[in-house]
Amino acid sequence: MNDKLVAFPQLANYYVPIKFLLNKLTDCKIIKTPKITKKTVELGVKNSPEFVCMPFKYNLGNFIEALEEGANVLLQAGGGCRYGYYAEVQQQILKDMGYKFEFYTLTETDKIAIISIYKTLKKLNPKLGFLKYLYCLALTFKMIHYMDKIDAYIRKNVGFEAVNHSFENLLEEMLEMFSKTRSFTHLYKMHRRYNKLFKQLKIAKPKNPIKIGIIGELYTSMEPFANYDLEKMLGKMNVEVSRFTNITYLVITKRFNTKKLLKICNKYCRYPIGADGMDNVARAITLALEGYDGLIHIKPFGCTPEIGAMHILNKVSEDYKIPIIYFTFDNQTSIEGIRTRLEAFYDMIKMRRSK
Repeated sequence: MNDKLVAFPQLANYYVPIKFLLNKLTDCKIIKTPKITKKTVELGVKNSPEFVCMPFKYNLGNFIEALEEGANVLLQAGGGCRYGYYAEVQQQILKDMGYKFEFYTLTETDKIAIISIYKTLKKLNPKLGFLKYLYCLALTFKMIHYMDKIDAYIRKNVGFEAVNHSFENLLEEMLEMFSKTRSFTHLYKMHRRYNKLFKQLKIAKPKNPIKIGIIGELYTSMEPFANYDLEKMLGKMNVEVSRFTNITYLVITKRFNTKKLLKICNKYCRYPIGADGMDNVARAITLALEGYDGLIHIKPFGCTPEIGAMHILNKVSEDYKIPIIYFTFDNQTSIEGIRTRLEAFYDMIKMRRSK
């Protein structure tokens, strides 16, 4: 093992496959960045430009904590809206703060860049062969795909679990086992086993539960700390939750869906409006047609593509008779304010149902 200590920002449970990939393809020590806390946010906010969006500040706070833990190599995914410019700005801020490190961006655009990722990893491991890289990359994406499928099932059913924390405890066990994946066959068997175990968990789900769809900016949608555990709050209200945005969608599915999504929302969008803005309009229409009771749109403060989508979503809400509530998150957001608005939204949906 060389003297490189690698760290990358937190994003929900995706640290498991990312760490797995880096362990397989480099001989570096991987530092697990601490989970996002109030301290992470304070560090990010203090050292970031005031009007940059919150994911930038979360990532910067993650990097500072990792550097304090001894990291000397930082990795960032890159691509997508202003996220494509994060790397250069974050790198300069951290250098101005006096930290010494190497900084690598895995992709240079919002497209999956197999060659550029390989070139980056080869800098960390000059002996890395291309075939081994392709095999491990494919295995990692398969792991992510399985995680996302099980997450979707959990989201729809966790609010009705008969035993508190049964889904959460089984998920932790599954992630621990996934981190020890040896091959595609081994991963497939583990997925099949845990898929069965999740479906064996006892739930007390009514025939027609209240269903709410979550749409919005990708980071805030996927990282529980960034949205103040909105999905857990909904689960405690016995709500079935759906969310499209995950890594499988962003990295693989999205590239094949643009024309389909534009066709769905053609009345409202004639072209993509940046990041996931157009996607969220199409999702809102899809969920309305599927009979969902309400929509929650979430974004960090200052997210331009989602600000552009909100006006269109108001029109969708009016045309399809589906209520929508908007949450914008920053470092001043109050958890009690979120809970109060969410409970009022839920009560309104129940009232609409009763009528």
